[in-house]
Amino acid sequence: MRRSDMGDPMNEIPEVVIQRLPLYLRTLSALDAEGVTVVSSQDLGERLQVTPAQIRKDLSYFGRFGKQGRGYRVPDLIRELRLILGLGREWEMVLLGMGRLGWAVAGYPGFAQHGFKVVACFDADPQLIGKTAGPLVIQDISALAATIQQHGIQIGIVAVPAAAAQQVVDQLVACGVRGILNYAPTAPRVPPHVWVQNIDPAVALQAMTYHLSQRKPARRPAGRAPA
Repeated sequence: MRRSDMGDPMNEIPEVVIQRLPLYLRTLSALDAEGVTVVSSQDLGERLQVTPAQIRKDLSYFGRFGKQGRGYRVPDLIRELRLILGLGREWEMVLLGMGRLGWAVAGYPGFAQHGFKVVACFDADPQLIGKTAGPLVIQDISALAATIQQHGIQIGIVAVPAAAAQQVVDQLVACGVRGILNYAPTAPRVPPHVWVQNIDPAVALQAMTYHLSQRKPARRPAGRAPA
């Protein structure tokens, strides 16, 4: 098993492929916990509802994995995907905005399980400064730059109202943050070297209701009452 040269500028990987890699890793980790040591692309595809050909094509962007007819060694593929995704280290993050959403994000245990840690949280509301959110003390936003520099932070989580999101994102970018997880219901503008992942449950629900509204219920034969 080998990985390709990730620094090759010609090796442009579609974003949709990168978005699927964490799903592969999650499924492989579940298989590993079940004691499965080898999995075929067919079995992996059935768990993920992805075709085996798609899995093989996705992985081919990063090198050659497994052996034809024998499948993938689960522990080896987990290790390779973790390296590809940059999960060989703990990523420290800052959280901006300590409303109800911010408090929920601060207490979310899933970050630590996957190698991420919120090390500081901030708000501009004087009534919140000094309060504790789990092990963290809410700091004034004026301390943001010093904290980012001290910890070498590269990821910021934005959980502020839409009206404040662009200003907060601008502050993070000015402090050297290159990755932003944005919960604000807006799409902030950032320089090309900064990656933003927007998370808006309302938008996801609206896309869902489109599909629900387009699927009309089956018509019952005329003259028959419902059972």
